[in-house]
Amino acid sequence: MELPIDEEHEIEIVRHVLEGDVQAFELLVLRYQKPIYNLAFRATASEDSAADLTQEAFAKAYERLERFDRSKRFFPWLYTIAVNVVRDHLRKLGRDRTVGVADLEAAVAGPWDVEQKSMHDRLVLQRLVKEMEKLPFDYREALILRFKQDFSMKEIAQALGLSLSGAKMRVSRGLRMLRERFKEQ
Repeated sequence: MELPIDEEHEIEIVRHVLEGDVQAFELLVLRYQKPIYNLAFRATASEDSAADLTQEAFAKAYERLERFDRSKRFFPWLYTIAVNVVRDHLRKLGRDRTVGVADLEAAVAGPWDVEQKSMHDRLVLQRLVKEMEKLPFDYREALILRFKQDFSMKEIAQALGLSLSGAKMRVSRGLRMLRERFKEQ
């Protein structure tokens, strides 16, 4: 369930939490639990792991809330924390896990809000999901942040721990990889 909270309201919620209204943080959790869960699920292909990582990301965000720069958007800051939680988890497992096509469709395809007018549109979306599944996790995340979450390049850089030019390069290379995969077929 996503709640319609604008950026101004988010800052108010953060202020309330920092002033001691712990319950207010639940509004942010309710608003962003789905995209954070989807991130974790795309990385692990495990519902249990995704749920645990989502909870850990929100716990870390709550612990670090006083460090949040209220002049910026909340979601990219939260997403940065979640990406780091996921990376730490993958590092502990000793792998950069790839996700199966069915899992990726469940985590990626549905929330894109693509209006499917024809069988052709559905087939193109299925192919896109299959090709994205083959991309390394970092490139896949950069594309999802840019085209699904509508992050600016600066926000992508922040979320993925890159320079601005590094974020641009990651998105550009991810798109190039997808184009090449489509040309091959």
